[in-house]
Amino acid sequence: MTTEPPPGSGGEPPEDDPFRKQPPPPQGGHPYGGQPYGGDPYGGRAHGGDPYGGHPADPQAGMPPLADSGRRTLARLIDMVLVFIALALLSWAFGLGDYGVDSDEVQVGRSLSRSVVAAVLYIAYDTFLTARTGQTLGKKWLGLRVANLDNGATPSLQTSLLRALVLWVPFAFCCFVFWTAIAGGWSFFDKPYKQGLHDKAAKTVVVTVN
Repeated sequence: MTTEPPPGSGGEPPEDDPFRKQPPPPQGGHPYGGQPYGGDPYGGRAHGGDPYGGHPADPQAGMPPLADSGRRTLARLIDMVLVFIALALLSWAFGLGDYGVDSDEVQVGRSLSRSVVAAVLYIAYDTFLTARTGQTLGKKWLGLRVANLDNGATPSLQTSLLRALVLWVPFAFCCFVFWTAIAGGWSFFDKPYKQGLHDKAAKTVVVTVN
């Protein structure tokens, strides 16, 4: 006597059964093309995994070309000049310049006030424009864009703020050009994504725009 279940008794249908349930197709897409959402946008990493660990043979697969570090530096210099002009005008209008005065306390107070205004201006400028389009004016003029490392999207407001804080707070209060050179200059040596220290903190990259 056979032990095979009769047809229609609830047994597994054969592989070629046209009514056999098939797995659903992958949903969504990758902003750079070719990868389903939730997969590794740059090749080899699962969504939510460590973006800095376990690099595949081609860690830049699917990405637009990474920005040249020299062009990044030029874009940053343009941004610094633009914000500096605004800062100088505000400092002149509200008497925050480092003028010679009789009281050391007034001198220190004006210097600190100027640093606070500088930090606010630089952070607001960088955060707002990066969260809006991924481009400050300097980056826009030079065809560059900030993108999330894990999915290529424009950074959120929170991500943009973190990136700006890491770059501009030390610049405004203590280290000035020295910190900017270190944070931004890191991209000249970083592999494989050419990230500055502020990019690493925010998990972003800078890419070229077609």
